[in-house]
Amino acid sequence: MGLRDVTEADVAALHAVYGDPTATQHMPFHPRDLPEVAALVRQAMEAACAEPRRLYLLAVIDAEHHDVIGVARLRIEAEHPHSAEIGFGLHPGQWGRGIGTDLVRLLLKFGFRQLGLHRIWGARSPANLPAQLAMLTAGMVEEGRIRHHLQTPHGWRDSIMHSALDDEWTERS
Repeated sequence: MGLRDVTEADVAALHAVYGDPTATQHMPFHPRDLPEVAALVRQAMEAACAEPRRLYLLAVIDAEHHDVIGVARLRIEAEHPHSAEIGFGLHPGQWGRGIGTDLVRLLLKFGFRQLGLHRIWGARSPANLPAQLAMLTAGMVEEGRIRHHLQTPHGWRDSIMHSALDDEWTERS
């Protein structure tokens, strides 16, 4: 599995994730339509040219077939440039194979090794147990719950926070 910046050619493959009700069930938005995904890709491509760069929207690439199987995001906080938030989504056909854990590991490695970050964090729905397992197995620590953190189409949702620190994280293979 690998990561690369998204391109316009990825819109349909990313729509297969962002537009799928199963894939977005724990995300704080309704499934996206094709024009919305195209707009996200355009925004990500513009953000890739910004100095300093704060947003990385990355296509998750299957190593064997080189297909886009998911999306990963790393957003560096403007007010705390040593810290970044991660998020990820995979096509449901990829679930249950350990790819989420590998993806979190790649994001942590990228953030700590290439970007020199000190803290990387992610928030998940309390019901998203596969994301919990992926983050914990990849070396993140569960920090706690933020009550009514996000407003979703279904109402307010709590978030469970996870983080990793560069001086505590050890790369796991």
